[in-house]
Amino acid sequence: MRPRHASRDLCRAREFEAYVAGAGGRLLHTATLLTAEAPGDNPHARRLLIRALAHTYASWDRLRGDDPYEVTRRYLAIRFAHGVRHRHRGLLRSRPLPQSPLARLSPRERLVLVLRFHEGVAEERTAALLGLPADRVRTICHRATAALLDPPREPAPAVGGAGVAPS
Repeated sequence: MRPRHASRDLCRAREFEAYVAGAGGRLLHTATLLTAEAPGDNPHARRLLIRALAHTYASWDRLRGDDPYEVTRRYLAIRFAHGVRHRHRGLLRSRPLPQSPLARLSPRERLVLVLRFHEGVAEERTAALLGLPADRVRTICHRATAALLDPPREPAPAVGGAGVAPS
């Protein structure tokens, strides 16, 4: 390897390291929300993030002014959506946190909700990213929001006990 190439590769690696140091935590949190895993036990979210970061690193020299965070987030969402369609790939065999409100949502609802509210992606951009009409994204978002704000109620306990006669 020529010294000039080694120097360029070292500079590229340092830039990417700085990027990951700054954005890695937020991207991992986003991946964890998508997979609905517990924050401390999120192997599928980590695998999803590693794939997205590897993709970003591979295309680092071709970004030319593109936001690397946007590129990584887009790939993260696409890989997650692809995993939803191809469940046998393992991305959805996560261990959702039972108390997590996101665990009751479908993967598509989680994806739309996380992109719209956690990541702040506009409805039209979310629709374009997922290949859905904007009206469909709006409907999914409203349904998911309603499910989070008004969770299903547990059945009421039985009134009266056995052996109690009505008066």
